[in-house]
Amino acid sequence: MTEPRLAAKLGAEFLGTFWLVFGGCGSAVLAAKFLSADPGTNTQVQLGIGFVGVSLAFGLTVLTGAYAFGHVSGGHFNPAVTIGLAIAKRFEWKGVLPYIVTQIVAASFAGLVLFIIAAGKDGFNAVESGFATNGFGDRSPDGYGLLAALIIEVVLTAVFLYIILGATDDRAPKGFAPIAIGLGLTLIHLVSIPVTNTSVNPARSLGVAWFAGGAALSQVWLFIVAPIIGAAIAGFTYALITGANATPVDEGVANNP
Repeated sequence: MTEPRLAAKLGAEFLGTFWLVFGGCGSAVLAAKFLSADPGTNTQVQLGIGFVGVSLAFGLTVLTGAYAFGHVSGGHFNPAVTIGLAIAKRFEWKGVLPYIVTQIVAASFAGLVLFIIAAGKDGFNAVESGFATNGFGDRSPDGYGLLAALIIEVVLTAVFLYIILGATDDRAPKGFAPIAIGLGLTLIHLVSIPVTNTSVNPARSLGVAWFAGGAALSQVWLFIVAPIIGAAIAGFTYALITGANATPVDEGVANNP
């Protein structure tokens, strides 16, 4: 099979990252909380998807995006994944910077489109609502501090990379990697939404932070640093732990048909 051109790989990464951020963060901004009046009791009924729905939305964006675009770019959609795969010798270092720039641009464009849609409702305020941003302390959904946020983001990003590296190992069942990776991301969100609103992806964090004001931007550093640390830990240790041989560098997240 002919190796896709870099432009095609970057195009696939753009589409997949856009879909992840728009679908995942969009579910949080537009659908997580939806109150409807119950005419019988004169009370508000929650019809939104809540934490479980948002977790599924993030998992499904990765699952569908990996199947749709993974055969072109490897389906990273996440700077931490790109760095972790490069450290694990699953991806060429020369492609790391173009991938990361593309992922951040795509995530930011998704954030812009989501912002325009959300602003179509009277009273919407991205700063006051949080706009699906990540945070700690008074910006954590349940008030968790910096250390807790740092630990959970490092640990869960490492787990995410272990899942990716394991699912795409040449010893793994063929063709099921996107399912394992998508369900893994779903579980990661179920665990950590109350702590940080779940990042494990610097592009996802930056993509919406631009629109949520200075407080969100002042904390986004943690959601860049912690996922990269977690991804690096997994990238360095996966082969040592599992006895895996590094697969060819042109293989990525979903290139395991």
